Amino acid sequence: MKFLQIGFLLVFVTIPAFAQAPTKPAANKAPDDKAATDKGAADRVRRQQARSLLIALSTDARAFHDQTLRARSLARIADALWTVDGEQARLLFRKAWEAAEVADKDNDQKLQEEIKQQQAKTGRKGYAVTMPPSLRREVLRLAARKDRVLGEEMLERLKAEKAEAATNAKLDPGRLNDSLSQRLGVARELLETGDVERSLQFADPVLTTVSMETMNFLVDLRTKDPAGPLNADKRYAALLSSSMNNPQADANSASLLSSYIFTPGLYMVFTGSGMSTSQMSSTIKPVEVSPELRMAFFQTAAAILLRPLPPPGQDAGPAGIDGKYLVIKRLLPFFEQSAPPEMVESLRGQLNALNTVASEGARRRDDEWLNRGVRPEKPIADRERELMERLDRAKTSTERDSIYISLSNIVARNGDVRAREFASKIEDPEVRKEFGAYMDGQLLNYHVGKKQTDEALELIRKGEIKLLHRVWALTQIVKELVKTDRDAALQLVEEAATEARRIEVSDAGRPQALVAVANALKVVDASRVWDATFDAVKAANSAEGFTGEDGGLILQFQSKHQSSVNTNDAPDFDLEGIFKELANQDYDRAVELARGFEREGPRAVATIAIARAILEPKKK
Repeated sequence: MKFLQIGFLLVFVTIPAFAQAPTKPAANKAPDDKAATDKGAADRVRRQQARSLLIALSTDARAFHDQTLRARSLARIADALWTVDGEQARLLFRKAWEAAEVADKDNDQKLQEEIKQQQAKTGRKGYAVTMPPSLRREVLRLAARKDRVLGEEMLERLKAEKAEAATNAKLDPGRLNDSLSQRLGVARELLETGDVERSLQFADPVLTTVSMETMNFLVDLRTKDPAGPLNADKRYAALLSSSMNNPQADANSASLLSSYIFTPGLYMVFTGSGMSTSQMSSTIKPVEVSPELRMAFFQTAAAILLRPLPPPGQDAGPAGIDGKYLVIKRLLPFFEQSAPPEMVESLRGQLNALNTVASEGARRRDDEWLNRGVRPEKPIADRERELMERLDRAKTSTERDSIYISLSNIVARNGDVRAREFASKIEDPEVRKEFGAYMDGQLLNYHVGKKQTDEALELIRKGEIKLLHRVWALTQIVKELVKTDRDAALQLVEEAATEARRIEVSDAGRPQALVAVANALKVVDASRVWDATFDAVKAANSAEGFTGEDGGLILQFQSKHQSSVNTNDAPDFDLEGIFKELANQDYDRAVELARGFEREGPRAVATIAIARAILEPKKK
């Protein structure tokens, strides 16, 4: 009984102690709760301010004279407003589409004029241009991600518009018309975000057509679908089945269908002995598919390629006899590896029959492009040796200059400084100067991308590098160098700022360069970012061409015989990133800074960035 009494006593004493324990910290939590409540109320006020900021900007944007700016601003405002005012956002998306229709027509007209000017200058059909943005694509992409019904509505409007011009327009072989291309573009955007189900809802109506775009979508779907290759393989098999009995399917259809298995990322179509190639991947490697799916391809491709030739004088389709000959010649090695022997022999017989009617140019063609993805690519050393042998046999300065350009381009792929040496041997002084600057820019991009700081700095000092490109490279090097040598990084920022101020006051590159300097200061000396951005705002007010977005580096080379355009995005030239950063630090100060822009474009870009910083969920 004594033991029992003691036990009861212990229970009696300890139970109240446990019961009282949770009450002690309650009083200490009150200030935290109050702080959290105050912060929540402040966040709600800030979000309401951001919404009001966007609504006011949308009123201004509807009156913007620049249709491109109007379309982009309204679409981005709608995108930012979606979570807080869906109805207003839908209205703005529709207004944005109307502006985008006008802007795309204007931009296309300007593009055609530029192409004609280049062709008149060079005296040939070739040209090298930077394509204008597709504003309807931008609006559609943003709207469809928010509301599938709204996206379908815009696609129907595009389809109806394009149907009117379809009778007079001739599509490039292997390409979709604009409305289908836009639909697939939306599907690709959704696939990139991981929304496979909605992506396929948009893509499926297009995946009944063989084209470069549809094949590339299926290739991407095969690698990015979390469910694995099942969805992609199933749709590819359906495409094979429908193509086999389709009288419109031709040699180009067989060529494009082969890419899914044998050359994913590399697509070829033929127009006679000519060829159009699109390469979406740096490496071309066959994929492992089931034996049944591979056999289904062989059966479909053979059924298409073994169709009898049309009677003389009858249209042989976009590929023509030469194109059909070249497709069989290209695909035959794949058949020889895995197809049944009787199928291989039938294709060889067809190739021999075509050999009697194909042009001499098609019969003799056996170049690197035709065999890309079929045969292993020649090592750079072998290709360089072949070009050097051709150089010894060259008879004219024009021919030698062309070979030196090819040699320079080949060795530059690995950042080899001999690219500059080959460029310096070009005999035509005008071509030598223009191509030398183009090659220096290419090499600088390579070294910056590979984080080869010393090589990049040496090229900045010695090469023919434009001021804006120089500033970009210095600011990128700063981000790498600050990890090991902050003082040296600070010196490079100062050098970049000095170079930026050397750009003409009226040049849009000047404010772009100063924005890049402000972005570099974020990682080196954050206390100076506000002042650096203020300098960019002042510079923007003197540069009429500055829009605050689409920042990029364009390297262009053009001669009578060759043209090249290389475009690289440069987000550090744009206002969006820096103003988001500033808004998160001090909303009111960022708004005042954005109001300092005198032109509509930069002010709209900065304002939308500020509102997004407040309205978008914060990343954990």
